[in-house]
Amino acid sequence: MKIEVWSDFVCPFCYIGKRRLEIALNKFEYKDEVELVFKSFELDPSSKKKFNENIHEIIAKKYGISVEQAKASNNQIVEQAKEIDLNYNFDDLIPTNTFDAHRLSHYAKTEGKANELSERLLKAYFVDSLNISDYQVLANLAGEVGLNSEEALKVLESDKYGDEVRKDEESASKLRISGVPYFVFNNKYSASGAQPPELFLELLEKVKKEELSEVVTEFVLEDKENGNSNAGKCSDGKCEL
Repeated sequence: MKIEVWSDFVCPFCYIGKRRLEIALNKFEYKDEVELVFKSFELDPSSKKKFNENIHEIIAKKYGISVEQAKASNNQIVEQAKEIDLNYNFDDLIPTNTFDAHRLSHYAKTEGKANELSERLLKAYFVDSLNISDYQVLANLAGEVGLNSEEALKVLESDKYGDEVRKDEESASKLRISGVPYFVFNNKYSASGAQPPELFLELLEKVKKEELSEVVTEFVLEDKENGNSNAGKCSDGKCEL
């Protein structure tokens, strides 16, 4: 089973959604057969790398609300995160542009470390209050998950993997994805937002049931073509050879 996940490293619900999906996967019998593929999505491609305002002030300005209202809204997100053991620190967040972090994630994918780096980048931003557009910070984070930090720095100082980021975003546009997190299961089913673990588990089981059904169908058809008299000997949820 393949699950594609579009997300951004400065999206608080992306971290919550990722963790809730993982909670569901831990209860899923076929967890080891699931392939997670992380896709790039920038909430604000034009975002600056450095801001003079804190996140509360930025949110207040963006939505035309008071700073107090912005803080109250952010505190609600903090409480949601706590429910799944994520300790967000909004007061010390360093708002920034995520394009380079996404480029680095594509480098991590080539080294089989996409999941690990995604987790580390989200934690770096929401929990550790690190600047995830700073090249040295990013290189250090890459080193923490087992990547070569010097190689990561070379990637960041070049324009490598920029096209891969844009391709992911083009795919999102074709799918009409306007917000993240966004999950696509086997190119057939989708879930938008940080859904509860129970919903993710229900969807996982539905998709797996269909996969198993397809395997049975393929087996029966192949047997018939080969003239096997045992073709179609499937009942009570199992097939006998």
